[in-house]
Amino acid sequence: MKIGLDIMGGDYAPKANVLGAIAAHQSLSANEHLVLIGDTQQIKLLLSEQGFNPDHFEYVHTEEVIGMGEHATKAILQKPNSSISVGFQLLKEGKIDSFASAGNSGAMLVGAVFSVKPIAGISRPCLCTIVPKLKGGVGLLLDVGANADCKPDNLLEFGVLGSLYAEHIMQIENPKVALMNIGEEDEKGNMLTLASHRLMKEKASFNFVGNVEGRDLFNDKADVIVCDGSTGNIMLKLAESFYVLTIKKGLKDEFFDRFNYENYGGSPVLGVNAPVLIGHGISSPEAVKNMIFQSRDMINTGLVGKIQAAFRQ
Repeated sequence: MKIGLDIMGGDYAPKANVLGAIAAHQSLSANEHLVLIGDTQQIKLLLSEQGFNPDHFEYVHTEEVIGMGEHATKAILQKPNSSISVGFQLLKEGKIDSFASAGNSGAMLVGAVFSVKPIAGISRPCLCTIVPKLKGGVGLLLDVGANADCKPDNLLEFGVLGSLYAEHIMQIENPKVALMNIGEEDEKGNMLTLASHRLMKEKASFNFVGNVEGRDLFNDKADVIVCDGSTGNIMLKLAESFYVLTIKKGLKDEFFDRFNYENYGGSPVLGVNAPVLIGHGISSPEAVKNMIFQSRDMINTGLVGKIQAAFRQ
């Protein structure tokens, strides 16, 4: 297994990524290898500072970096030797089994779609995120930013993708899939949610439990909550602020501690032909470590193959 990691992406690169790789290495088995993509000179200097044997990793040297504020498509085309562009080329050629980066999220989405491409039958790949539940455990929210505008068919696809991720990665048996809406009743919502509800209700391939409201995000009514990317991103950013607010107010609470993004790693891009993960721009070594573990889990479970099979039916 070869897990590709962009060392140059993120606000605290390259150090946070190198430290995250070192931390992850302790828990990887002998056949699980990290491939570090970036400026090899900087990487090995940081490893030397930590007293870490550089022979534990594989390296692919790159000389360009896509900045966080750059235009995604232009950057991918104009910087073919950037760590993100090279990472996707390696993924496309099968030289790595997954690719993760805390860098420019737009460039990561564009790179995923242009290189390994969407799975046949999926019109819009999406991003998902883990949501802590009040009584313990976690749920899944998707889309959280890849598709601001959606059609009913897109939300139906997200339901299938979320159900498969929850079953195989989160180990939730027969996960409950719900549609985020302004009311629980079938007839509530705008044109998008009304049409999506009808499609999802007719779908036999996942366990659809109907509409849920914003107040249900953290309870047990659903394991997977589906929405358009604009709604999901707003909800995600609001949820992330809870942890920051408790820190600022000096509050210590186990539930709100679980909102710390570091615990979950990155956001998987679901619906493309290889495991791709996008980390938070402010990813710390702990977050990078967990993003590597997510990559490993997606490879080990064969999630992409299971999604491909589901959309062939």
